[in-house]
This record gives sequence, structure tokens and C-alpha cells, in this order.
Amino acid sequence: MHCRVWSCIVSTGQTWTVGVTGATGYAGGEVCRLLAAHPFLSLAGVHANSSAGRRLGELQPHLLPYADLVVQPSDAASLAGYDVVVLALPHGESAAIAAQLPEDTVVIDCGADHRLTDPAAWARWYGNEHAGSWPYGLPELPGQREKLAGARRIAVPGCYPTSVTLALAPALAAGLIEPEVVVVAASGTSGAGKSAKPHLLGSEVMGSVSAYGVGGVHRHTPEMIQNLSQAAGIPVSVSFTPTLVPMSRGILATCSAKLAPGADAGSARAAYEKAYADEPFVHLLPEGQWPTTSQVLGANTVALQIAVDQAAGRLIVVAAVDNLTKGTGGAALQCANLALGLPETTGLPLVGVAP
Repeated sequence: MHCRVWSCIVSTGQTWTVGVTGATGYAGGEVCRLLAAHPFLSLAGVHANSSAGRRLGELQPHLLPYADLVVQPSDAASLAGYDVVVLALPHGESAAIAAQLPEDTVVIDCGADHRLTDPAAWARWYGNEHAGSWPYGLPELPGQREKLAGARRIAVPGCYPTSVTLALAPALAAGLIEPEVVVVAASGTSGAGKSAKPHLLGSEVMGSVSAYGVGGVHRHTPEMIQNLSQAAGIPVSVSFTPTLVPMSRGILATCSAKLAPGADAGSARAAYEKAYADEPFVHLLPEGQWPTTSQVLGANTVALQIAVDQAAGRLIVVAAVDNLTKGTGGAALQCANLALGLPETTGLPLVGVAP
């Protein structure tokens, strides 16, 4: 089907207009950056309430092709005329706008408002009324790609859950590990957003690593539990400790779980090779090579490596992802491609930036 759609688009030159709200933030800016290289999606408008009326070039000087676009308000009336709307807004702000947009508009929410399927989990972790769940924008999860094809409402995963889910889903689906996992993940400061915060000042971050959200209180935890339980077919518990490291972008997630009886390094390697053999954005590295955040910088890719700790009887999986690309903006365009019937890789970088 995708080949036929591709041929039609190439011959007609069809394009779709895109409006991005939250375009002055890190996630919204990344969506705009990636749109500059997309052959069939055209950034037609940028929106942000706090900076409405200003030129985008003042706020995102790296977005040269769009420097003269004037930032518009983020209300639903201003966003109603696009084919695709990307909501790169703080958690809790997307649902009210999305509810007012036309049903035939492809709406992609980069926030948390529509990720969780359990209203009780939403109320516990976010404290307000659940807005309902949308198709979850992680095509690499078994069965998920079909739900995204042609969808008009899509919830982009969180950056931490993207790395952790892709790191552990194959092992859980194959029954290779016990359903109690431990995750320690290091993230760059852009994951906290663009708003000024004292603990994110350069003088506070440089030369220092700190833990935060310790003790199972990070809001991405229920999303990890939801995804991994889906992969395993049984409830999975997650102990998650995030750390903040002195870099602007990137996540390195180290995930582990006790091996199930009969599982070993060979069966684990085989399960991951099978799971990701045809996935263009997920790369299981050759044995002995370990993921780094630098190798995925600016790319819509996830680098994985696995090992078995024989003495501890545990599987270790390390995943590297750019939190702003595959972790947010790239995922949004990957989902837009699926929703519009385009080849999934269209306009998305497979190659990172080095050094």
C-alpha cells in the first residue's frame, strides 16, 4: 500500500500543511527543524502564547528557513486550518485544544495528556481529569503500527519510555526475564524544557551529575509500566531512577532484570535480532560495541546493546536515544508519516551528528 501511495504523491507533488504549537520550546523547535527536510510536510504556521507576535528567528535562530514566520497564539481557532497539528505543549495543556480541532485534522500530541489508558493512573500521577487515550505513537511495539496507519489522533511517547520500552520489550515478550525491572537513565538538560530553572543553570549543571525523581515518583513511570506490561502480557513493575548529566540532549538508559529459568545470552541475542531485524530506526549493535548518546545525536534512531551478567543472573540492556529527535520530534513526524500513508522513514534522519 505504501508503495502505491508514494508513487501517487511523487507524481502529483501533494503536500500537507503543518502547524506547530509550542514551536518556541525545545520539542517544538525540533519538530520544525525536522520539517525543513521533509518533502511532503510543509511548516505553515508556528504558535506559542507567551511569544505571540514575535519572529520565530528571534526565538529559534537555528531555524533559518522559518525565521520570518510570526508566532501566532495557541488557541484552537488559530490552529484549525492545518492538515496536521503538532501540540508540543506542557502536560495538561493539549487536551482542551485538541478537543476543539476538526476531526479530520491529524493531531499529534507530544505531551502526556493522551498517553495513559488507565484514568486512575492519570489521576494518581497528574492529578486532574483524564482526557482519554489516543493511539500510542511507538510503531516498534508489536501491533502498534497498524493502529497508527490512518489515525487522526496520536499520542507521542515520552522520551524515557521510548528508550526503556524499546530496550526491554523484546525480552519481556519472549519471556526471557522476570517482570520486575530496574532502570537507571541519564538525560541531558533539554528534557526539562526551555523554561528557566535554577537547578538547570550552566553553573549548576557543569561538572555535576545529580539524581532526581528518586523513589518511583517520576511521571514517566506509569507509561513504562503500561508499555512493558503490554509487551509481556502480564503486569510488570518498574523501579526507575533518572539522573541529570551535563549535556544538552540525549538519554542513556541502563535497564536490567533477572533472567527467567532457561534464558541465556544466546536466546536473548536471538530475540532482539528477530524483534528489530526490520526496524529502520532501532539498531542492535554488534557484540562488544556499546551505545553512546553522541552516535544518535540528531538522528531518529535508538542504539541498543545487551549483555548477561552471569554472576547476578540478570539481563542488561543499554539504550541510547536523542530525547528531542526519536524521543519527541522525530517520533511525531514518524507517526505523521504513518497517519498520512507515507513511507515511515520519509524526511527522518538515520545518521547522527559527530563529533
